[in-house]
This record gives sequence, C-alpha cells and structure tokens, in this order.
Amino acid sequence: MTSRRHGMQVVTLCISTTMVLILLGLVVLSVLTARNLSTYVKENMSVNLVLGDTVSLADGQALLAQLKTRPYARQVKYISQEEALRIMTQEMGDDPVKFAGVNPFQAEIEVLLQADYANSDSLRRTIGVLQQDPRIVEVMYAKDQIDAVDRNVNRFNIFLLVLLGLNIFICFTLVSNSVQLGVYSRRFTIHTQKLVGARWSLIRRPFLAKSIGIGLVASLLACALLGAAVYSGIQLQPGATDLITPRELIITAAAIVVFGFFIMLLCTLLSVNRFLRMTAGELYKI
Repeated sequence: MTSRRHGMQVVTLCISTTMVLILLGLVVLSVLTARNLSTYVKENMSVNLVLGDTVSLADGQALLAQLKTRPYARQVKYISQEEALRIMTQEMGDDPVKFAGVNPFQAEIEVLLQADYANSDSLRRTIGVLQQDPRIVEVMYAKDQIDAVDRNVNRFNIFLLVLLGLNIFICFTLVSNSVQLGVYSRRFTIHTQKLVGARWSLIRRPFLAKSIGIGLVASLLACALLGAAVYSGIQLQPGATDLITPRELIITAAAIVVFGFFIMLLCTLLSVNRFLRMTAGELYKI
C-alpha cells in the first residue's frame, strides 16, 4: 500500500511538473517568436529615395552601389522612371500619362532596412545624412508606422518579461509544494536516519536523485508535447516557419530541460533541509 502511494506521488509530481514546464516553454517560445516577428516587420520597411530629374542612370547606379555598402541597407533596388510608371499604372488601373501628358514619376531607390536600424532614432540620423546628397531630392518613409512599431515592440517586450517572471514564480511555487508533499510523507524516515548518525548529504542523496530523474523525464515529456503542438500548428499554417525556426525550438527545449533540472533540484534541496533542521517535537506538530 505504501509503495503504491509512493508511486502515485511520483506520477503526480511528474505530471504536474510537465504541465508547468509546458507553460514555461510556451512563454519562452512566445518571447522568441515575438522577436522574430518584430525583425520581420522592421526588415520589410522601406525608405524611398527620390532622385532629381537631372540625375543620369549612371549617377543613379553609382548611388545604388554606395548604398549597398551601408550597414543599414539590407536590400537596395533601383526603380527607373519607366518602371515607376509601370508599377503605378498597374496599381491605379490606368495610365497617368493620359492625364499628365508626360511621365510624372521620377527615378528612385528603394532601401529595405536592417532590423537594428529600423527605429526612429537611427532613421533620423540616417535620413539626415541622405538628405545632404545633392542627387536625392526627397526621402520618403512611413514615419508613423515605424514609431508605432517601436512603441508596440517595447510594450510587448515588457509584457512578456513580466509574464515570464510571473510564470517562473508560479512554476517554482507549484513544483515546490508538490515536492514538499512527497518529502513530508517521509519526514519520520529522515528523522530516524538522523538519529542513527547518517550525514545530511547521505540523507539528501536519494531524494535529490529521484527529483533529478523526475525533472528530466518531465522535461522530455514537456519538449515532446510542445514540439507536437508546434508541428501541428505549422502543418495548419506553413508560413509560421518564418517565425518559428529550428533555432527557436532548440533554445526553448534547452530552457525547459535546464529549468526542469534546476527547479526540481532546488525545491528538493530546500524541502529536505527544512525537515532535517526539525526536532522530533516539531515533526509531530506539522
């Protein structure tokens, strides 16, 4: 009967730890995915440099070559007057030349930004330098959109950090309570070992070994279940692979295993030490 009850405690602790680690893994994966989403949005923001009417094709290509060497430029594309006219004709469904009599568009260079430079402060400095080039008559970019992305990313990062901290606290509390219940049922065994002169390290050893084993098993179960959920989500939405890459999955799995190992080790150490410090009278009172 005692062996069966002990076995149920181990199973219950393993299941509860697995659920807690899945929750932790979801938060970690959300943090990493949010970072990728922010990078994706920023790297698809463009700055359009409108060139003057007197700028020749050779001068435009020379400027294009210069921009390709700049650290803020992820991708640079030259758009001639004719190509700009063709693009706008497709978007408007009519030829603007019919109304204007001439091609109203100027050649321009489209610069897709590196994510690290797609923020208000960096862009302000970059555009200030670009505006000094006599070949560029106007710099166009979605300032309001970039400002909104900056604000939303900062708010979301703060929210995720708070959520992660809260989740770690909840995980520690739940696992600690579960471990304490298991150690509590063997508190008199611990006291008996103390009476016969066993060292504290020797008394702690089987508890720590069992907890580490449970932590590793729970970590592997959590990784497997979370991996299966992510795989199912990718099958439903293949585009999610742009945000959830193998790198994010490896980091999440590593976080789950490390946290599962250390949380079980720490909680068991604290719980066993608590009962090791108690006298016989205190054991009967709790």
